[in-house]
Amino acid sequence: MDAPLQDCTIEEQRGVVRFLWAKGLKPMEIHCRILAQYGQSTMSQRKVYEWVERFKSHRPRVTDEGRSGRPSTSLNRKASSPQEYRN
Repeated sequence: MDAPLQDCTIEEQRGVVRFLWAKGLKPMEIHCRILAQYGQSTMSQRKVYEWVERFKSHRPRVTDEGRSGRPSTSLNRKASSPQEYRN
């Protein structure tokens, strides 16, 4: 009996996508398998298709590429005024 994995990283799921793609499974089959294993924490079917395309383009890594520009996260403190962040 399979035991669902509730705690997993996105990199772990990408590794499973890469492995199953290398075994010849189609993206829809891959998504069904990881959905059965990971449940609610499964990446979307669209993301599975995107990652399969990346692996077809000879991308070996399952981690995100570094990005330039402003980070998408912010500080947890609230500024009392817009001036506070400018200084």
